[in-house]
This record gives sequence, structure tokens and C-alpha cells, in this order.
Amino acid sequence: MTLIVTTFYKFVTIEDFATKKEPLLEFCEQEAIKGTILLAKEGINGTIAGSRQGIHAMIAYLRCDPRLADLETKEAYIDKLPFERMKVRLKQEIVTLGIPEINPTEKVGTYVDHNEWNDLISDPEVLVIDTRNNYEVAMGSFQGAINPQTHSFREFPNYVNQNLEPSQHKKVAMFCTGGIRCEKATSFLLSKGFKEVYHLKGGILKYLEKVNPDESLWDGECFVFDERVAVKHGLEKGSYEMCLGCGHPISEKDKLSSDYEEGVSCPHCISSLTSKKLERQREKQRQLKLGNQQDKQ
Repeated sequence: MTLIVTTFYKFVTIEDFATKKEPLLEFCEQEAIKGTILLAKEGINGTIAGSRQGIHAMIAYLRCDPRLADLETKEAYIDKLPFERMKVRLKQEIVTLGIPEINPTEKVGTYVDHNEWNDLISDPEVLVIDTRNNYEVAMGSFQGAINPQTHSFREFPNYVNQNLEPSQHKKVAMFCTGGIRCEKATSFLLSKGFKEVYHLKGGILKYLEKVNPDESLWDGECFVFDERVAVKHGLEKGSYEMCLGCGHPISEKDKLSSDYEEGVSCPHCISSLTSKKLERQREKQRQLKLGNQQDKQ
């Protein structure tokens, strides 16, 4: 059976979003789909996985709503389901900037297709900003892009207010994983008086899917919000794993550290773990290995 993971989002006013939760959850469970879908008055945002038949049925179901008729999706093949269960959550925002009045349906930056992105970010007059969180940027980014050093998207407005000026930064290009954060980021910059604001259509994932590695200006891997952890060009699974102790992505270099203990700790969390927490993690790991051994017998 072919398994795929699909991401999608759309900013559109859904006044009755709360009434969509239970029918949506029921349909997903009927089609054996796992993952998370966020619903808010401002739109929908989801990452789900399942069989090709199930995913296609799910997307068709969503598009039956006239407000979502043109919902765009991004797909990648996977070997196993990256989620354990299905969740549909009601939220204030489908991506949290913390400024409710910012509305991408009213104004948004200029979309730039993946095949035009290299020319744009190679222009010395263009300021290129990675709108993702610091740990994501550390795994990979576009050549020459600025890292705002944010720990959450809520911090992005403060970065803009403290570091950017419409009179000084005439052209600004931004990018993120799938494009959703840039919808709000570009809308925010436009509200602050910036005139030429661009963002990568489909995000890094579309770029990595479509652009030939020999022509790419991307360095490293791209963090994704599922058990694949990271992807490379062609959306192939990357080299990173997830620390089971803290949930932080860990590289091959991290695993060579004396602070790394499989299923227990890594260099990113060791200093914050108490002796009791370490022992609980070790016991959990022992039980997990014991269960795996029994399954093989």
C-alpha cells in the first residue's frame, strides 16, 4: 500500500469552524488517516498521512466546502505512518503570530515561484530572511539568508521592529517550511510600511521538491513537523533524528557527544534534566527495548 504525507493550509474566513471539528475527525478516522488539522476563524492548516486513497478522499472532502475548493496540497511518499493518532484542534490562529489584526486575506506579499527564487535572492538589493525558529535554521537555510534568532514565531514582530526599516530595506524576501508563516510575515511587513515584500510560494518544501540539486541555493536539510524530522532535495528523508528525551532534532555529530544517550538525553537537553528524570527516561528506554525484543520472538 502506498503511503503519503500531505500538508496544506489556506487563509480564508470560516465563521463556523467549530462545527467542522467532529465531522472532520470522523471522516479522517473512517479513512485511517493520522496527523493534525488546525481550524480557526482565519482558516485551516494541516499535516496528515495515510494511504493514497484515503488522503485523496480526505482532500476531496475538504474541497467540497466552496471556501476550500482551491485548497493546495504538498505530498511526499513515506515508508510508514509518521503519526500515532488523528487530532483536529480549534485555535485562535492557524499559525500564531500573536497579532490578530494581521490578515493575509486582505494583504499579502508577492509570491515567487521556486523557479524564480534563485534570481530574486541573488539580487544584492534584496534582504533575505528565514522566518523559521532558530533550531530549524541551524539545520539548513538558503545561502546568504538572515537568521532572526527567534525561538517562536511570536518573536518575529519584535525582530522586525528592532532591526528593519522601510526606508532602509527596500526589498525583503522571506521563506519558511511550507509557506504559511510567510503569509503572515509578509502581511505584517506590509502593515509596517514596507513596499516590496516577497515570499517563496510553497515554501522550502516545494523548492526542494522541484529544484535540481545542482542548481539549488539551499544548504543543509529542512526540519519537518513529523517523524521524518528532516528532508533533503527530492523530499527524501534526511539524516536527523529526534531526541526522545526533549524532542529536539539531533544530528550525527550530536550522537557522538558524551551527552547523548539513546532515548534518554542529548546535548540540547542534558543540562536541564534532573537525575530522577534521567532515570525515568532510562527505564522507559529499557521497557521499549524489551518490548521490541518480545515482538521479534
